Amino acid sequence: MTNLEIVKSTYEGKTSEENGKNLATYAASDISWTEAKGFPYAGTYIGLEEISKNVFSRLANEWIDYKFTPEEYVASEDKVVAYGTYTGTYKVSGNPFEARVAHIWKLKNGKIIKFEQFVDSQTVNNAMK
Repeated sequence: MTNLEIVKSTYEGKTSEENGKNLATYAASDISWTEAKGFPYAGTYIGLEEISKNVFSRLANEWIDYKFTPEEYVASEDKVVAYGTYTGTYKVSGNPFEARVAHIWKLKNGKIIKFEQFVDSQTVNNAMK
């Protein structure tokens, strides 16, 4: 698979479970995952276990229908950028949100080694109030 196909497989599966399995298949064991400063789950996490604990399980437990809808991809050698929109509703407040976002993926030898998120964090934080 090309780097672009690998990244697309983490977004465009039939279910979020399929997307997660694809991420697990292509993630390097020491993948570095950075959530943007100001974002509720901000930080850099190393390895899928840390990423799952600090990002994915929180998103699944704290939000209703939280998702990223990619609009376009830009691929260049070892990098793929996906940009689009996050949407969801915060369970505690009942507030929905929509935020523009870009994800930068870096791959090496068919494995994802780095992910970095850029997002309008304020809209997410406002939904949590």
